[in-house]
Amino acid sequence: MAMQLNTSELDMAHDSVMKVSDWQSYGYDSGIQSGVTTTAHSLRGTADDGDSDYTKKYTTTTTTTTYAHGALPEMESQLAMTRGQRVRAAMFPETLVEGTHILSTQTDPSQQTNVQKLAEPSQMLKTAIVQLINYQDDAELATRAVPELTKLLNDEDQVVVNKAAMVVNQLARKEASRRALMQSPQMVAAVVRTMQNTSDMETARCTTSILHNLSHHREGLLSIFKSGGIPALVRMLSSPMESVLFYAITTLHNLLLHQEGAKMAVRLADGLQKMVPLLQKSNPKFLAITTDCLQLLSYGNQESKLIILANGGPEGLVYIMQHHTYEKLLWTTSRVLKVLSVCPSNKPAIVEAGGMQALGKHLTGSSPRLVQNCLWTLRNLSDAATKQDGLDGLLQILVTQLSSTDLNVLTCSTGILSNLTCNNGRNKALVTQDNGVESLIQAILRAEQKEDITEPAVCALRHLTSRHPDAELAQNAVRQHYGIPTIVKLLNQPHYWPVIKATVGLIRNLALCPVNQGPIRDAGAITNLVRLLVKSHQDAQRHTTASSQTYQDGVRMEEIVEGCTGALHILARDPINRCEIIGLQTIPLLVQLLYSPIENVKRVAAGVLCELALDKQAAEMIDAEGASAPLMELLHSSNEGIATYAAAVLFRISEDKNADYKKRVSVELTHSLFKHDPGAWEAAQNMSMDGQMYVEDMDPGFQQYRTYNPDMDGMMETDMHDMVDGDYLPDAYDPMMRQQYRQ
Repeated sequence: MAMQLNTSELDMAHDSVMKVSDWQSYGYDSGIQSGVTTTAHSLRGTADDGDSDYTKKYTTTTTTTTYAHGALPEMESQLAMTRGQRVRAAMFPETLVEGTHILSTQTDPSQQTNVQKLAEPSQMLKTAIVQLINYQDDAELATRAVPELTKLLNDEDQVVVNKAAMVVNQLARKEASRRALMQSPQMVAAVVRTMQNTSDMETARCTTSILHNLSHHREGLLSIFKSGGIPALVRMLSSPMESVLFYAITTLHNLLLHQEGAKMAVRLADGLQKMVPLLQKSNPKFLAITTDCLQLLSYGNQESKLIILANGGPEGLVYIMQHHTYEKLLWTTSRVLKVLSVCPSNKPAIVEAGGMQALGKHLTGSSPRLVQNCLWTLRNLSDAATKQDGLDGLLQILVTQLSSTDLNVLTCSTGILSNLTCNNGRNKALVTQDNGVESLIQAILRAEQKEDITEPAVCALRHLTSRHPDAELAQNAVRQHYGIPTIVKLLNQPHYWPVIKATVGLIRNLALCPVNQGPIRDAGAITNLVRLLVKSHQDAQRHTTASSQTYQDGVRMEEIVEGCTGALHILARDPINRCEIIGLQTIPLLVQLLYSPIENVKRVAAGVLCELALDKQAAEMIDAEGASAPLMELLHSSNEGIATYAAAVLFRISEDKNADYKKRVSVELTHSLFKHDPGAWEAAQNMSMDGQMYVEDMDPGFQQYRTYNPDMDGMMETDMHDMVDGDYLPDAYDPMMRQQYRQ
């Protein structure tokens, strides 16, 4: 009977095992035996994210054994007896005696049991609890020790002070005790005082380390600031010990970043005078922190920029850009240079130190933020580098950059090219030979009327098309690359006057090439120029009457009057263009311009009338408008160009006049500029007859340069420079002044 019972029990056990196997074969599992469908939840949100910093892992050896049917009752008994041991081994493996064998319920080596899955999170929880207990212990220990340690730091015995500083330094490395330290103003003040007064290098290292650790918390920064820590830290920047320097500069950096009032405190403590010499160090990470401190201190503060200059900052910064490769250091250094590049005093110093070349070598790098900073800095510096040599490689890179789709890159590249080609024949020729004309035209097309790109691009083209050996090549290139219709289109409304001014000057230069005269006319330039001339003159007259400024978008309307008239002067060389200009009823306005108080306006107006007077009917119209009187006055002008033009027009008018009129003109001439040059009157007559009466072909130019202010990360800062080049103002890109009118 007993044998039958045992057999029945074995059969039942066998059936239960088979049922479990059947469940598993269909993908279902209660988890009781195998744990197939259960997952242990991680305390950090991942299935397996052990961390050696926070979790100590323990390993137990498990053995998977296959039992025969007859051994099942014994197996179940053993499993029941060792259940507590298995849980204990999983959660507290350190309590097991070494070599203890724990029977495993794992039936498949590739699948963990539920207990095994709970092992890691259980140990993590235990570790977290232990850390909480230790944290509380550290905080309580530090709180009790702070008063005594404060006394020891103030002890007269330097050995005692050194030992106390070492203990406080150890406490500052743990978060709980660190908080207790920073909550004690007396302790922080004692540390600052010790650091300031000690002559022992080890004590200095410990105290600066303490402040460094405290500076990682806002409360700690405030405690250091209130305790007078900034002057003491600035003094430590003269330490010969590298670790002290590192702790001091990083603590000051944290203060500058996060503590209100720290910048002024560092400036008052002569921090800049101490930091600039540190640029001679070789450690790139140390230099990165130092340069960032310089940027924070000089940002928006002109006095700081001058202090950096006085201590040789530009040379040190340029050296870093030339010789280092650490990206973060290059980026922080370029930020300082960007701030300094708007300072009129620092700008030439950076250029002379080789800043243009040093910045240019990073334009092809892989760091977008570094490239962006270098471009803005180069744009700010470019107006001071118009006479700089050795920029061939930079110019080639900039022409290549014009193909970029990044609008910021286009904005900077066009601005730099515009300034570098200002009154520099070599740079103009280089850019022209590097297909700069085509690239600039394409940039204008891609800009889609974005003024910050269009204006400098047009200015650069204006520079390339005048006063250098390849100017005619550039003038032809504009036409050959279908640029004339694009350029004339810029004269249409809505008017942004800086672009209008640049475009008018460019059209004038293009008209110097006889082949361009027809395409310019066909594009409708003459009609647009006359329309703009009338509008700008009316605006100038209106503002003059109202005794107010005649600026619009930073451009004086008198400049537009001068530019349009000058362009019409060159276009009037072509007979067809001359007839179109006459047909647009321009002569009355041109005669009126002879009375302008602006000498350049008088000159270009007289020049157009000189061209138009080659047509007999036009000469009669000029006379009918009463031009003789102002022209007689202009014969006495100290400007030879004005006097010559006036004489030529009077000669054409007097051809059909009676003898008395001619005699009166002759008398005026004897008292004019021509009395010192008897052959000049005859020469003027001959040139007028030949239609070759031109004083000099020069660009109407811009007076100022734009400089971008990195203090505002791309905003502008007024920084204007005047350069005179001939009778006309220079061909410099100058939209700097515009910003004050946009804001």
